[in-house]
Amino acid sequence: MRAIAPGKLILSGEHAVVYGAPAIAMAVNRHAQTFLLDGGALPQTVRFDLADLPGGESGSLTLRALRDLRARVRRNYDAFLAGGLSIREVLSKPAELFEFAFINSLEALHLRLPHGLDLKLHSNIPIGCGMGSSAATVMSVLRAVGHYFRLEFRPDWYYRFSLEAENLQHGHASGLDTFVSLHGGCVRFEKGLAQSMPLPRVPLYVVQTGTPASTTGEAVAAVKAATGGKGSAAWGEFSAVTDRMAQALRENDPEAFVASVKDNHRLLREIGVVPGKVADFLREVEAAGGAGKICGAGAVAGDAAGMVLVAGARPSDELLAKYGYSLLTVRADPLGARVV
Repeated sequence: MRAIAPGKLILSGEHAVVYGAPAIAMAVNRHAQTFLLDGGALPQTVRFDLADLPGGESGSLTLRALRDLRARVRRNYDAFLAGGLSIREVLSKPAELFEFAFINSLEALHLRLPHGLDLKLHSNIPIGCGMGSSAATVMSVLRAVGHYFRLEFRPDWYYRFSLEAENLQHGHASGLDTFVSLHGGCVRFEKGLAQSMPLPRVPLYVVQTGTPASTTGEAVAAVKAATGGKGSAAWGEFSAVTDRMAQALRENDPEAFVASVKDNHRLLREIGVVPGKVADFLREVEAAGGAGKICGAGAVAGDAAGMVLVAGARPSDELLAKYGYSLLTVRADPLGARVV
């Protein structure tokens, strides 16, 4: 049995969405996959095979050990909320995110595991680059668990459990990554509510600038410190740009869409999440008639910013070579998380 969940690209509204401003995002055909099957001679033991994930590992945990892990991680997150731990200290290793997601859903739904299970994860979504890899992988785990235990498909359950896991990695997740991975398509997302949008018809390209030196949680914390958080006027400016992009999508206006991408990039530079090298690259993209912007949290350290969306004009091979970047081909995924 295999469950898959798509990654995403944010078209407008990074960071602002954390403070209740709208964002527009699109699911893409890069997927996390969870394979779940009966396995192992030991009852009530789960073997996690994460070898296909970067830095992944394999190992078995009893249900008791998983429950202990869940309790410890929750205590760490409470300590983070109280200011006693950094977000990087909540999880001791990446595998715990998926182990937590598994046991948290079992415990919350009062599910029994009378025998052993094998759970294997695989993903072709770039890690740490703003494409929602962790949300998609968690979502694929939850969708697999739900199907395996023959639960009624309740999107609100999957959304809640996935968001709880996402908070452990990002501090205060907006829910955008989770929603888009669950439902697919293109949406305008604001304060947990989503409105379906037409898929962009403007030529879109995704450029890999490298894995950021800072995590999403660190970038969010730095932006909060720089802007003052929720009361900042910056979020009103982001909202206006996102609304212009939504109108461009509804009216199929390519020029207005490209202009809104350019405006969003300017705002992201102002809040300090676009490294200088990436900004130089996008300046040359604009000079060639296109526009571009980071697709995720960006970075507050180093030269790389994860994935960069370019609209309107394909970056030339010469320009990509000049900066050492690569082009990634993606298409929209209209379906979201599902069993295949």
